[in-house]
Amino acid sequence: MNSTDLNFFLPEITLSLFAMAALMFGVFVKRDATPRIIFIATTAVFLVLALWISLGSGTNSLFNNMLTDDAFGRYLKVLVAISCAGVLASSVRYLKRTGLYTIEFPVLLALSALGMMIMVAANNLMSLYIGLELQSLALYVLAAYRRDNARSSEAGMKYFVLGALSSGLFLFGASLVYGFSGTTEYGAIAASIGAHPNLGIVFGLAFLAAAIAFKISAAPFHMWTPDVYQGAPTAVTALFATAPKVAAIGMLSRLFYVGFADAVIAWQQILAVLALLSVFVGAIAAIGQTNIKRLLAYSSVLNMGFVLLALSSGTQEGLHSMLIFLTIYVVMSLGAFAFVMSMERDGREAVEISDLGQLSSKMPLRAAGFAVIMFSMAGIPPLAGFWGKYLAITAAVNSGLVWLAIAAVIASVIGAYYYLRLIYLMYFGEEPSQDHESVWTISQAVVFAISAILMLAWMIRFFLIENPSLSAAASLLG
Repeated sequence: MNSTDLNFFLPEITLSLFAMAALMFGVFVKRDATPRIIFIATTAVFLVLALWISLGSGTNSLFNNMLTDDAFGRYLKVLVAISCAGVLASSVRYLKRTGLYTIEFPVLLALSALGMMIMVAANNLMSLYIGLELQSLALYVLAAYRRDNARSSEAGMKYFVLGALSSGLFLFGASLVYGFSGTTEYGAIAASIGAHPNLGIVFGLAFLAAAIAFKISAAPFHMWTPDVYQGAPTAVTALFATAPKVAAIGMLSRLFYVGFADAVIAWQQILAVLALLSVFVGAIAAIGQTNIKRLLAYSSVLNMGFVLLALSSGTQEGLHSMLIFLTIYVVMSLGAFAFVMSMERDGREAVEISDLGQLSSKMPLRAAGFAVIMFSMAGIPPLAGFWGKYLAITAAVNSGLVWLAIAAVIASVIGAYYYLRLIYLMYFGEEPSQDHESVWTISQAVVFAISAILMLAWMIRFFLIENPSLSAAASLLG
């Protein structure tokens, strides 16, 4: 380790120091305004970090090649920081309403984000596991953050138990890879196994894929997702739907495209099967849901299927399309959850699908914005969601996975039903007995408005992410 390593790792160091300082400030300064100060400061820190990280350049090896600072990692770190800032900005009013507006929430979120940033930069199975556990430990607490609610406690327990199982799978897979390759560093693994890995490496690869599939809610390892999404506080659900998935996809991409660079055929089949199961499970299982958060949980399974569809191509085009789709997905999810957190009915959180009935007659702008986001999630052209799916499908077709691309199109058509159903209820559904209530904070409105507007912005190259995402994809393969 030298001073150069610390310079490139300075954003992560800053975030960790800030999290500890914020915790100490919150503990020793007993004022009613303390949570507000920490929330604003944490949001500002994430936005500053996003700008800071985006200004980096080149490819740098850190801490004896344990971490890598490159365009790919920087792109995903910026996306993680923006996701966390968006969650904080849109959740303040909700947390106040539910009695969860405390200093612990932004501090835990910051520590979890630190783990995520390490995950996307990890170039070694050991450093990857450290980042993975740092992220997970904070998320376990956040899942059960509403301690007086049985559903939240159940969600936290389910996430903890299944998370521990996935960690065990990861460690077993990593031990197999280490045992048969003699190293934990990605480049050395690739040089050791070549294009034809032995059976032990293939088994290790399968266990690693299963562990990461749990983190991104890919079928059939998605069983925790609907219950945790429904039981956890909506602010935490919004976090689960965005930043952790970015980090998990980042570590999956770097591990497979660098650590198993020549063994594409071995992991391409695994990702293709996960993608196929995810798109159909996410499309079909959501049809019968009556809770918006559970519906969005299955929606995330479907969307992760398209991410895996792009990655299964094993090409730079697939990486590029994955980054664009993932960015679009994060923006859509932030807008959708900002909407959900703003809605109330009869003094309760309005999370049932029936609560949307005739929303357009009472809140036309709100309904229109949510309709745009839902149309985009359904993949209706010319919205951004359509182009994200189109690029992922094109990458699969160009890599010879025509059968998988056709299956994804069919699943997308099926999945469009439940998105369009929400829109139908807002405009033509039966009006519930209680009136719509909404407390709309400025920060929440900004997040929602930006999400809805950006879904219409593809014709201006989706706020200029085309070239950065292309450079990020090239850096991982370079």
